[in-house]
Amino acid sequence: MPDIAAVKAALAAQRIETPSWGYGNSGTRFKVFTRPGVPRDPYEKLDDAARVHAHTGIAPTVSLHIPWDRVDDWAALAAYAKERGLRLGAINSNTFQDDAYRLGSVCHPDPAVRRKAVGHLLDCVDIMDATGSADLKLWFADGTNYPGQDDVTARQERLAESLAEVYARLGEGQRMLLEYKLFEPAFYATDVPDWGTAYAHCLALGPKARVVVDTGHHAPGTNIEFIVALLLREGRLGGFDFNSRFFADDDLMAGAADPFQLFRIMHEVVRNGGLEPSAGVAFMLDQCHNVEDKVPAVIRSVMNVQEATAKALLVDADALAAAQRSGDVLAAHAVLMDAYATDVRPLLRALREERGLDPDPVAAYLRSGHQERIAAERVGGDQAGWGA
Repeated sequence: MPDIAAVKAALAAQRIETPSWGYGNSGTRFKVFTRPGVPRDPYEKLDDAARVHAHTGIAPTVSLHIPWDRVDDWAALAAYAKERGLRLGAINSNTFQDDAYRLGSVCHPDPAVRRKAVGHLLDCVDIMDATGSADLKLWFADGTNYPGQDDVTARQERLAESLAEVYARLGEGQRMLLEYKLFEPAFYATDVPDWGTAYAHCLALGPKARVVVDTGHHAPGTNIEFIVALLLREGRLGGFDFNSRFFADDDLMAGAADPFQLFRIMHEVVRNGGLEPSAGVAFMLDQCHNVEDKVPAVIRSVMNVQEATAKALLVDADALAAAQRSGDVLAAHAVLMDAYATDVRPLLRALREERGLDPDPVAAYLRSGHQERIAAERVGGDQAGWGA
């Protein structure tokens, strides 16, 4: 049976990075529903992130998105984060919201457009230098909508050339995390559509390049935990973008649509050493809260990942291995199901109390008055987000 003290230690050491854009207004291509009190600038996003960390105790880093979070003084922003018990995490690039990128960015047939896109990525590395961030996270909307629109192979060559230039710019201790997505906004052929394409480019680039698994970026029925296990085996899993999906890239709260899938993913993470700091796996949220209040939604997502992790840590590894060796299919499955069926909320409540935290983070947030305070204070100006 798992050692409960060891389980608690692993949970206490867990870190989940929250996204700056998760605190701002977001929506679909049909409508962005605004909510009172959303941040108007990166500093207010950090204020909200600090509140999440204060109530959960495991969310000390915040991903930034460029240009959404651009400021004049990056050192000042990093210092502001530190004052609030936070650090600036991954720097996310944006090569999909400029008219020049209609036919792609780093894969565009026009060298001038590719130069513009690579220039932005290099600028993001400069920001990493200024903020102390270790990870450059890349997702490309590049692709084609029609057969014959462009040369598929040539686009891969342009991608490889662009990535190599940015990779060469990375400093000591910095990494490139390459994300993939099955489709959208390109509907015929996306240039980085799956883990295999991302993995192939990372292998060609070198050890500083790793793959990011966004849990919403797969075809229905894809065995995401298999991908996770394989990338961990190869030492190429750079991180996660946790969210939930029902149909496509829905960006709902982690664990909301299929908590059993999240458990299965975390089981492979635990089984293959992915929780160890040496594995270098960044556990990040990537969510757009369209109709709900932002801060409590982020807190709930952190808690959902934490609960899935706790259940994965409770899997009886010895019993599972014994059943697998003997070919006892039902016994092996039962070991996993027993762990998944365990109510880990009492364990997590006790852990929080031992660490001086409120046992119920969402209730503690609602009692804090932060939501009412920001709704009253954050009035006027442009709300932070992508055009929201």
